[in-house]
Amino acid sequence: MTDTSAPATARASWVPMIGLFLAQILMSYNVSALPVSLGGMVHDFGVPPTDVSTAIVTYGLVVAALVMVGAKIGQRVGWILMFRIVVALFAVSALTMILAPSVGWVIVAQALAGASAAIIVPSLVALIAENYHGRQQETAIGSLGSARALAGVSAFLIGGTLATLVGWRQVFVVVLVLAIAVFLLSFRLRSAPGNPEVKIDVVAAVIIGLGIVSLTFGVNNLNRWGLLQAGPGAPFDILGLSPAPVLVVIGVVLVQLFFLWTRRRTRRGQVPLVSLSVFGSSRERAAVYAMFIVVALEAGLNFTVPLYIQIVQGRTPFDTSLAMLPFNLTVFFAAMLVVRFYRRFSPRTIGVFGFILTTVALVWLSIVVDNNWETLPTILGLFVFGVGQGALVTLVFNVLVTASPKHLAGDVGSVRGTTQNLASAVGTAVAGALLVGILAANISTALTDHTELPPSLVSQVDLGSVNFVSNERLTEVLAETDATDAQVTAAVAVNEEARLRALRLGLLILAGVSALAIVPASRLPRFRPGEIPESVATGSDPDPE
Repeated sequence: MTDTSAPATARASWVPMIGLFLAQILMSYNVSALPVSLGGMVHDFGVPPTDVSTAIVTYGLVVAALVMVGAKIGQRVGWILMFRIVVALFAVSALTMILAPSVGWVIVAQALAGASAAIIVPSLVALIAENYHGRQQETAIGSLGSARALAGVSAFLIGGTLATLVGWRQVFVVVLVLAIAVFLLSFRLRSAPGNPEVKIDVVAAVIIGLGIVSLTFGVNNLNRWGLLQAGPGAPFDILGLSPAPVLVVIGVVLVQLFFLWTRRRTRRGQVPLVSLSVFGSSRERAAVYAMFIVVALEAGLNFTVPLYIQIVQGRTPFDTSLAMLPFNLTVFFAAMLVVRFYRRFSPRTIGVFGFILTTVALVWLSIVVDNNWETLPTILGLFVFGVGQGALVTLVFNVLVTASPKHLAGDVGSVRGTTQNLASAVGTAVAGALLVGILAANISTALTDHTELPPSLVSQVDLGSVNFVSNERLTEVLAETDATDAQVTAAVAVNEEARLRALRLGLLILAGVSALAIVPASRLPRFRPGEIPESVATGSDPDPE
């Protein structure tokens, strides 16, 4: 966070930063551990994988809905006190995950974790601004990106090993241990006391909260309730229309209403829920758009790969961790090393190049991927995607942080939290709905080409409610029907072909989204971070068109 008025100070101890670094790992590990545990939860609770994805979506939804309020609560009560309280709540969430008797309790636990993270996310930025300055602050901010990537690596390696050898519940014992460690290290942090005069705009909080919940809930249920027409799974219909797209539209309208309300309060001299000066220029808005897209792409890929490996192929979480290792390791190192390029290349150059890499990687994966994730071409695609993704997440966050004054640290943190977690929830929801929707269409088409599968057999298997199942599970279901061996073989072939085509088309669509992201990336600043403080201090536009 840029603070041009602060004099040069002595180097601060890095020990407090260890606690903040682990706090970022705590949140990111929790989210990354959910896909690793996908197969175990599906087996233990007897639910489809899309139900487990609801827990992932719930976490991101709650963080995104509450993080702006969380930033104001932190300012009012005091960052240190609130930080300790919510880290303790995160520990309770981990304990709930370990003891969860049903998938409903898993969703409750992730809602609690999300509510805790809604305050942890802005507090990380605010506490870094309080404890570090100058180049140390820049390094500390960059470390949050590498911590997020390291958590992904750890979740897939440690979590995958534990889920395979012991069980998925033990994966969240690590979350509990991390929460305790962060709580103890928080006593090394310093921060200014809270300001009871800070006002919380309740109206804005309700508007943005309802908007995000409506938007995410609608996207998450597009496949289940119907894309346009209400399907059999819809709880109700609106003149025959599915409630899912209606909720999406309502969510978009409420988000726009939030911006209108916030501008109105600002004009009247009242304190807004979040300062819109964080979006003060087209460059900062471009950083927010770019952050949303790259996190959504990452979430989609992190849901898709475990889905195929654990559910479709019926392999272990450890196999998942090995398949995702090239991607997660690359993200980790790219997030750390990209900071070295800030003095040589502008954010615009790095951003455009990063999205070109992710686009090329996703197109390549859609061409070469098959039912074996360990092939060299697939590993190469994950590697290239990881380079682009790791560089982009750290870059766009740094653009927001360094372009804003210190007193907006909490607001920048809340914008980051809202954007990243809404993107994660939407990315996971869209990936699930997209893959299941494409799969259903593929199976319907394939059935017309396989005349050896009569409608009487299809009705016995209920292929109308399509979801991702392994060949083994499909064979078990067909064994309970009057299908012949030839028909079982044909049905398995249909399943394999439809799944692979769904995967490839899904990756190609993600590549299209990544290509579109080059547009906001081209609006990122042309100046280098070292030039930012002077322009912020003078209030000028550092990157005139």
